[in-house]
Amino acid sequence: MNCQAHLYRGLDPKLLTRRWFFQQCGVGLGAIALGQLFRQNGYAASLEVNPLAPKNPHFAPRAKRVIYLFMAGAPSHLELFDHKPELAKWDGKVPPAELVKGYRAAFISPSATLLGPKFKFAHHGRCGAELSELLPRLAEVADDIAIVKSMHTDAFNHAPAQIFMNTGSVQFGRPSFGSWVTYGLGSESTDLPAYVVFSTGSKGTSGGASNWGSGFLPSLHQGTLFRSTGDPVLYLSNPKGVDPQMQRDSLDTIRKLNQKHLDVVGDPEIATRINSFEMAYRMQSSAPDLMDLSKEPKHILELYGVEPGKANFASAVLLSRRLIERGVRFVQIFHEAWDQHGNLVADLKKNCKNTDQACAALIKDLKQRGLLEDTLVIWGGEFGRTPMVQGGNDGRDHHPNCFTMWLAGGGVKPGITLGESDEFGFNATTDKVHVHDLHATLLHLLGFDHKKLIYRFQGRDFRLTDVHGELVEKLLA
Repeated sequence: MNCQAHLYRGLDPKLLTRRWFFQQCGVGLGAIALGQLFRQNGYAASLEVNPLAPKNPHFAPRAKRVIYLFMAGAPSHLELFDHKPELAKWDGKVPPAELVKGYRAAFISPSATLLGPKFKFAHHGRCGAELSELLPRLAEVADDIAIVKSMHTDAFNHAPAQIFMNTGSVQFGRPSFGSWVTYGLGSESTDLPAYVVFSTGSKGTSGGASNWGSGFLPSLHQGTLFRSTGDPVLYLSNPKGVDPQMQRDSLDTIRKLNQKHLDVVGDPEIATRINSFEMAYRMQSSAPDLMDLSKEPKHILELYGVEPGKANFASAVLLSRRLIERGVRFVQIFHEAWDQHGNLVADLKKNCKNTDQACAALIKDLKQRGLLEDTLVIWGGEFGRTPMVQGGNDGRDHHPNCFTMWLAGGGVKPGITLGESDEFGFNATTDKVHVHDLHATLLHLLGFDHKKLIYRFQGRDFRLTDVHGELVEKLLA
């Protein structure tokens, strides 16, 4: 059948093609049957009003929400978590040839001389976790966190490595971890987005919005970028001359038009558009209350190191706690500040001063509120730093073979240090954890079998872990 001929005669080809009939009517009949089942169980109304209504995962979850503290730029594990006395003995010497054989670095020669650790380490807590002197506040909660010293990844430049850590692929266009979580769990908030993002570093992330994008998932699952002060989302306030009644009438009219279009074509992006308009309307009343940190008790502000009205990492961390209390499913803070190719000592001191207190405060605050047990907290960057020197004697290059992350709450086994690296901190050697393994484990804590949380796109079933990933059982409480 020649559809184009009918088009020229002013007819819609969808009305005449057999291909369209069988494709769309199959979906339509299925949708009618599913809708009838939903109505029998009382679900239809809630789904129509809120497409992000809470959903049940594959099995009972240990974690119900996530706060991800993403240290973009890649912190040096050798200065913060992975103490290497042997590396100090080799300071200024060329690394053993077998260590760097076949190694690809981003900017330096593999034969660059080794650089000893720049800061002192000590053991902390009953667990005896070994931490840098730059992390005195994190040391106070050492018994509440799990430190993973054997992370490794596939990418050694920032943009692909950040996107890989957040989406499970080095390629643009895949859904982020946060999007997969909201796709699987929905949200417990009707007045705020399911997935909220802050950017608190001196610059934006190398991977950009792809780090929190929804990829081929419906766009209502993408992260919503918030500012730390003022209106969290620009243009949230009504323009002059638009009163609440005029706004409500306008939204009702737009909703009816969108709904008619949705009923005809069934495009989920239209449902996203409807939900976005309504969410923005509700946020006009919910967001100002959320952002008003002056309502927090003085001792809480002091705990985090927050100054009301001042946007920084600490205020974003406190806001993340306020967001999850209001039912937001996933909060991610990108702090792009850790790319120390030079000026390593001064910058690490500055970065840790800006972040250490708030990170530890979050663990303490969640714990005292009874939220830590079902809130998953994640800290880490996209890769580590080389044992070899860059920038004279005060810098380190990108390093994918070994780096450190820490986790807390949400079913994570507290007070453990998992994995080891070799004597130079060059390669992960014991209990190695790949990025795919981390994703599989995080999804497990949220109640999902990572092999079954899938979305079919362009004829293929996709998942966060692609065709990889093994559960790291030693991290489970």
